[in-house]
Amino acid sequence: MIQLNLTRPIAFFDLETTGVNVASDRIVEISILKIHVDGTKEIKTKRINPTIPIPKQASEIHGIYDKDVANEPTFKAIAKSLATFLDDCDLGGYNSNKFDVPILVEEFMRADVPFEFKNRKLIDVQNIFHKMEQRTLSAAYKFYCGKEIRNAHSAEADIEATFEVFLSQLERYDGKEFEDKKGNKSFPVKNDMQAIHDFTNINNNADLAGRIGFNDKGIEVFSFGKHTGKPVEQVLRDEPSYFDWMMKGDFPLYTKKVLKEIKDRMK
Repeated sequence: MIQLNLTRPIAFFDLETTGVNVASDRIVEISILKIHVDGTKEIKTKRINPTIPIPKQASEIHGIYDKDVANEPTFKAIAKSLATFLDDCDLGGYNSNKFDVPILVEEFMRADVPFEFKNRKLIDVQNIFHKMEQRTLSAAYKFYCGKEIRNAHSAEADIEATFEVFLSQLERYDGKEFEDKKGNKSFPVKNDMQAIHDFTNINNNADLAGRIGFNDKGIEVFSFGKHTGKPVEQVLRDEPSYFDWMMKGDFPLYTKKVLKEIKDRMK
């Protein structure tokens, strides 16, 4: 099996949660597979008391019920040790850029534990798969590895499968040409975390939830609602109440942080 070409550790991780709302849902289990520069691996799996009820629909998917986490620590209780374990790591996962990373950052912010992601490379295995083959994790695992996931929807089984899929992708697409929608051709899938980061980060967002993006001039613009496409600074100048509405609304903490940074920059 291919050996990753790393300049820093990379942590592949998977979350089981109470739901899919980045702003309001909570983590109930996290599993992390940390790959060190020398190729050695560490895996840590921890269940977490979300402090809110786990909806029946979510429990039926991942098999974790309220009684299973009643005596587990809260995220706040493990946040500092978790941040230390992930220190100086790039981050990888399956659909992680859209879901796992935003929820993890949100939990750290609730716990008041610093966790900066901007200096990390983000490797989303799903985006490689969707761009190169267009298909779920179970399908990817069968397609790339020729195996079925045992105990699917268990965080540990899923993240081990994700890592195996990633290694198989690196082998399969080494030297394979990719043509984007504009006709630009490249060889993007290679054993280089910066190249993979660039290839899998398909959303040009200023925040993690995609409420604020960048236009083709690199200016922050709103990506939702009545001001879609409008520069954030322009909206905040023309309609100051919009800032208060968003800060009091059901938006992720990180989105509010980015919005406040833009407003402070305008002063």
